[in-house]
Amino acid sequence: MRSLFLLLMLASASRAVVVLDRMAVIVGKHVVKTSDIDWDLRVTAFLNREPLDFSSQAKRKAAERLIDQEIIRQEIVTGDYRRPADSDAAALEAQLKRDRFGGADQRMRAELQRYVITVDQLRAQLLWQLTVLRFIDERFRPAVIVTDEEVHSYYDQHLTELRRQSPENSSFEALEPKIRSLLEGQRINENFNQWLEQARKRARIEYKQEAFQ
Repeated sequence: MRSLFLLLMLASASRAVVVLDRMAVIVGKHVVKTSDIDWDLRVTAFLNREPLDFSSQAKRKAAERLIDQEIIRQEIVTGDYRRPADSDAAALEAQLKRDRFGGADQRMRAELQRYVITVDQLRAQLLWQLTVLRFIDERFRPAVIVTDEEVHSYYDQHLTELRRQSPENSSFEALEPKIRSLLEGQRINENFNQWLEQARKRARIEYKQEAFQ
C-alpha cells in the first residue's frame, strides 16, 4: 500500500512539472516564444563555439536576431527567391564536421548533445543560414556597382597590408578580383542592413518584457 501511495505521489508530481512557453515578441502576425529564444541561444553558442548564456541581455540579443529572421522570412515568402537544396545544407554540415571535429561524427554528436541540439535541428539551421545568404545575394547584389577607380583606390590605400597578406604576388592585376569581390560584399551588406533597418521600422514589433526577466 505504501509503495502504491509513493507511486501515485511521484506521478502527481511529474504531471505538475510544466514547462512554460510564453510569448516574448510579436512581429506582425508572428509570435516569437521563449522556447524560440532558448533555441537560438543554444544553436548560436554551438556555431560560435561559445559557452551557453541565458542572461536577460543574451535573451534580448537573441530576440533581436529572431525579429530580423522573421522579417527576412516574410520577404522570402512574398518574393520569388530560389531556395537552397537539402544537399547544400548537407555539404555545409560535412564541412563543419571536417573543420571542427576532424570528420568524426561521434565527436560532433557529443558536442551537439552538450548544447541540447539534435542533428536534424542543426541541419535545419544550416539550411536556413544558406537560405538567408542566397536571399541577400539575389536581393541586393544586382544593384551593386564597383568601379575600376574604387578598386584602384582601395589597392593604393591598403597596399602595405595587401603585400603582407600576399607576399608571393601583390601586384594590382593579381589582387584586383579579390579586392572587387571584397568591395562588392561590403556594398551588399550595407544595402541589406539599410533595407532591414527600414523594414523593422515598418513592422509591428511588440515586446513582452516579462519574458526577458
